[in-house]
Order: sequence, then structure tokens, then C-alpha cells
Amino acid sequence: MSPRSASVNEELRRRSRERLLQATVELVGERGYEATTLADIADRAGSARGLVSYYFPGKRQLLQSAVHRLMHLTLEAELEREPRSEDGRERLARAVDAILGLAVDHPVLMRTHMSGVLQAQGFVQCPEQQRLAFLLRDTVERYGSEDVDADYPLLRALLMGAVFAVLLPGAPMPRARLRAELFQRYGLDWELGVPPGEEPPGGTRHDSRVHSRSK
Repeated sequence: MSPRSASVNEELRRRSRERLLQATVELVGERGYEATTLADIADRAGSARGLVSYYFPGKRQLLQSAVHRLMHLTLEAELEREPRSEDGRERLARAVDAILGLAVDHPVLMRTHMSGVLQAQGFVQCPEQQRLAFLLRDTVERYGSEDVDADYPLLRALLMGAVFAVLLPGAPMPRARLRAELFQRYGLDWELGVPPGEEPPGGTRHDSRVHSRSK
């Protein structure tokens, strides 16, 4: 049997790594962070335990990469779903809805992720985080930002704050209320993206023509 080519080996490594990331999302969402071991993750992914340490320096880094992958894939799917739109305002609305939706749909996973980000290590600079950053930067640019380097970190911070507010134990804020605040800040019509209801809370519907004249 002839040896596998470098490209085949690279594809096998990529698939193995992605299985570990997917297994992490599933298990932490089901059991929580502390109850999930690296051996559990390797077993769910059908991988050898040593591969986890080969790809990731620890469980916290593995979790962050796994959540960034989930966020990247969710955001990409929402931005590219049919009917596909090149309109920057529609794409920004879809981005907001995608990230808020993750907080609502995966509360245990996202709460654990936020806890890790707020600790000393901050963001893990991994390929998954870089893909997520690219999509958000591209969204800000298509929205019409004249200073992407300043506006992208601001959007990221606002989205993180909204996710934290959704997940705050004992005093969570409704997604619709947070969505309305973000849409108001960016001058987005409530009907863009995936509206959660018929009317925005608090009468915060906006007219894009007014916004465009004020820019």
C-alpha cells in the first residue's frame, strides 16, 4: 500500500479536529463543563485520548475553539441563507439574530464560554476565532463602516454584552428587548433578519429612510 499523500493526511487531521470540537459542544451542552472530561470528549469523537492533547493545550482552550466554531458556522449559515442578501443592513441584522439565538438555544454552553473569556486567558487565538472575526468584520464593512478597525471591536463588544444579559442568572433580559436596543443603535428596521415577534418591544420600530438621512 502506498503512503498517504500530505493533502490526505491534512484532511484527516482536519476532520479529526472537527470531530473533537463537535463532541465538546455536545457534551458540555448536555453535562456542563466540570462534568465533561477530555476522555469523554475523545470517546464521543471516536478519537484516541492523546489526540486531544495533540490539538489543544487544555480543556478550556478546546471549549473556546469549539464554541467559536459553533458561532462561526451558525453566523455563516445565517448570512448565506436563502434568500441570500448582499445588503449590509440585512446582513448585520442576521448577524445580531444569529448571535442572540445562540445564547437562547445553548445557554449552558454559552454561559460557560463567557465565563472562560472573562477569565485571565481571554480570547483563544485559534482558526475558529479568526473565521468568526472575519465574518463579523466583513459584516461591519458591508454595513458601510468608514472605520472597520474601530467599529468591528465595538460590534463584538455589544454582542458580547447582549449575550451576557441573556444569560445572566436570576435576571436575564429578553432577547427581543436586547435585539430592539441593538437594532435602534444601528438604525435597523425590525423586519430585517429574523424578527422574534410581530412588533418590537417598547415601540422601537425605525424608519431606515430617517436613519440614512441622519448618517
